[in-house]
Amino acid sequence: MTQQIPQSPSTEPRLAGVRNFRDVGGLPTADGRRVKTGRLFRSGHLAHATETDAEFLAALGLHTIFDFRNGADHALEGQDVELPGVRNVNIPLSDPADGTEFWKMVREGGLEQLRTVLGDGKGAARMANSYRGMIKNRTAEHGRVVHALAEDSVPALMHCAAGKDRAGLSIAVTLLALGVEREAVVADYLESNAPHNRYRVRRGSRSAEARSPEVMELLAPLFDARAEYLTAAFETIDGHWGGLDRYLAEGLGLTPETLDRLRDRLLD
Repeated sequence: MTQQIPQSPSTEPRLAGVRNFRDVGGLPTADGRRVKTGRLFRSGHLAHATETDAEFLAALGLHTIFDFRNGADHALEGQDVELPGVRNVNIPLSDPADGTEFWKMVREGGLEQLRTVLGDGKGAARMANSYRGMIKNRTAEHGRVVHALAEDSVPALMHCAAGKDRAGLSIAVTLLALGVEREAVVADYLESNAPHNRYRVRRGSRSAEARSPEVMELLAPLFDARAEYLTAAFETIDGHWGGLDRYLAEGLGLTPETLDRLRDRLLD
C-alpha cells in the first residue's frame, strides 16, 4: 500500500527507513518572527530510505541535502538514496564519539571495558566535549552551510547518522543565526529523544548480557539528546567569542547582509 504523502511538509511522518525526520518550521525568533515551514528539515541518514520514504522526501521540493557523515559512516550505513533534482553536499564533521574504533567498542565491548571508557560520567563528558570541539574547530564547515542557505540551497535537509549530534548542532547554529531563542533551539534538539526519533543502539550480540541494564545505562549518554550538550556549545560561543554576534561575524564569517538574506529566505 502506498503511504499517503502529507499535504503539509510540517507534518512529521513516521518514515519507515529514515529516523528523526522533522521540519523545524514554526520556531519563534526573538523579534517575533517564525521559521517558515517547508524550508528547513533535519533527519538521520537516508541510506535506508524505502521507496515510499523517497517519494515523500522528493515531494518536499528539496534543493540541497547536507550530509555531515564521514567515510566511516558511509562504509557502515551506505550512501543516501538519490532524489531526482536534489543536490547532495557531503561536509564531514567530527564524529561526537570519535571514530571507528570507538564505535567498535560501543557495539562489541564488554561490561568492564564500557565501565572504563564510559563510566563515572565519562560518556556524558565525552559528548559535551565533542560539542565544544565542533563549535571551536568546525567554523569553516558551519559557515559554509549557513552561507549556502542564504544564497540558494533552500529548501534544505540536514542529516548525519542519527540526526542528533552533527546535524543537531548544525541546525542549532542555523537557528541561532536566524535569531531563534536558545530555549526554543534546545526544545527542538530534545525532540530527538522521542521514541520514534531515537537512533537504535547496535550491539554485536543479542545476548541478555550484551544489552543488560548496566550496559544500556553506560551507553545512554551517546544516544541521548541532553540539554547539557547543547549548553556546552552555547557556553563555548560565549566563552571563546564573547557572544553570538562575534561568533557569527568572526567565527562563521557572516556579514549583516548575509544574515539579512538568510532571514529573508527562512523566516516569515
